[in-house]
Amino acid sequence: MSHRNARLTLHGRRVLVERVVDQGRPCAHVAAELGISRQCAHRWVTRYRAHGDPGLVERSSRPRRCPTRTSTAVEDRVLALRAHRRQGPDQIGPDLGIPARTVSRILRRHRAPYLHQLDPLTGTVIRASKTTAVRYERDRPGELVHMDVKKLGRIPDGGGWRAHGRAARDRDRDRSTKIGFDYVHSLVDDHSRLAYSEVLPDEKGITCAGFLDRAAHHFAAHGITRIERVMTDNAWAYKYSIGAVVAKLGARQVFIKPHCPWQNGKVERLNRTLATEWAYRQVFTSNDQRAAALAPWVEYYNTQRRHSALGGQPPINRLSPT
Repeated sequence: MSHRNARLTLHGRRVLVERVVDQGRPCAHVAAELGISRQCAHRWVTRYRAHGDPGLVERSSRPRRCPTRTSTAVEDRVLALRAHRRQGPDQIGPDLGIPARTVSRILRRHRAPYLHQLDPLTGTVIRASKTTAVRYERDRPGELVHMDVKKLGRIPDGGGWRAHGRAARDRDRDRSTKIGFDYVHSLVDDHSRLAYSEVLPDEKGITCAGFLDRAAHHFAAHGITRIERVMTDNAWAYKYSIGAVVAKLGARQVFIKPHCPWQNGKVERLNRTLATEWAYRQVFTSNDQRAAALAPWVEYYNTQRRHSALGGQPPINRLSPT
């Protein structure tokens, strides 16, 4: 099969060879008839005379050697870090001192699965997801913040099925005892990606309002003294219970279009990051242990973790020192 820019198919090359070699016609004249250059015609005729019919088959354009290709040792380190840490090129590249684009090429060359396809705890491929190319970012901190809740199943004392396996859970589970859920409330600044999260017992209106007030104080302590707009989904608690706090902040509440969670995408993406890098990154043996690990992780997220949308910098780098 010819490549998409080839002027001659395999049949056309045979016609060229027949007219030049068998009929003895000038190569330049036949090239003009077939609409190709003389150089191209001479190339195919030369290949035919050297190799016969196999010489008319399209060759790979891949170079025989690539002296500047990344060494095997570096590629092995990239793959090992990807398997161990389950991080992206923006995290692996600076750690190894190579460009993130080089890391991406290495991962694609070895057909490493994308992070969004992996189980965050085991690293096995479990899913695929859609992405959108429509992106936006506000011009200044506090111009828009995103708010949402992530529901997580509570961990029984001693650990759940992730610690002991599904078979042990099905064998030892007391179905009369309800474990319940934790509700991870989060607020994210659109411009800086500064985040604040808390584990709370429910998602009622008074709980959401209290969280927003505390989150605003946290943002103020990091230099975001004014919140102009608060974006949420259309949950009852958001529509009817946090208005007083929003008014107290001097902000305006904005709702996403129903059934369009990608409009609140920055906090939705934070929810996924929370799940992969905090909630399910390691095995916890109690619910309190997991809850206690949230605040240190949020601090790490804001001050150290590289963010791909910020050029590999943490959110705190986009805020003025206070």
